[in-house]
Amino acid sequence: MHSVLISLASNHEQEKNLSEAREALAQVLVSPVYTSAIWTEPYHSHISHLTPLTSSHPSPHTSHLYLNQLVYAQTDLDCDELNSRLKEIEKAQGRNDEARRQGLVPVDLDLLQYDQQRFHLRDWQRPYIQQLLPELSN
Repeated sequence: MHSVLISLASNHEQEKNLSEAREALAQVLVSPVYTSAIWTEPYHSHISHLTPLTSSHPSPHTSHLYLNQLVYAQTDLDCDELNSRLKEIEKAQGRNDEARRQGLVPVDLDLLQYDQQRFHLRDWQRPYIQQLLPELSN
C-alpha cells in the first residue's frame, strides 16, 4: 500500500462536484481521511472583478470561488495508475476543453504526495493547503 495526499477543488457546482469526486475516489482509495472543505478566491483568474465572500456558502451556480479539500489515504495503485484514474474522474465530471474555455472547473484532482515523493510543489505554499494540512495530523 502507498500513502497519498490529494487536493480536490471545484469552482462550478462546487459542493455537488466535490461530493461526486469523493464517491469516485472511494473506488481507488483505502481508508480516506478528508479535511473540511473551505472556500477560496481563484489563484489564476481572468475575472476582472472579484466579488468578496459574503457568506460561508455562496451560490454554487454564480460563484467564481473554489471549494477546496484535501484527502489523505492509501492506495494499491502505482503513481502513474493513480494519476490516470484522477484524470479519468475529472473527465467523467465534465472537465474538458469547453469547460476550460468558459473558466469552469467542475473538479480538479491533484496528487500532492505519493509515499515520500511530492508533486505540485508551488501548491504546497498556498494558504488553503497550509490551513488544511494540520487537520490530517490529528
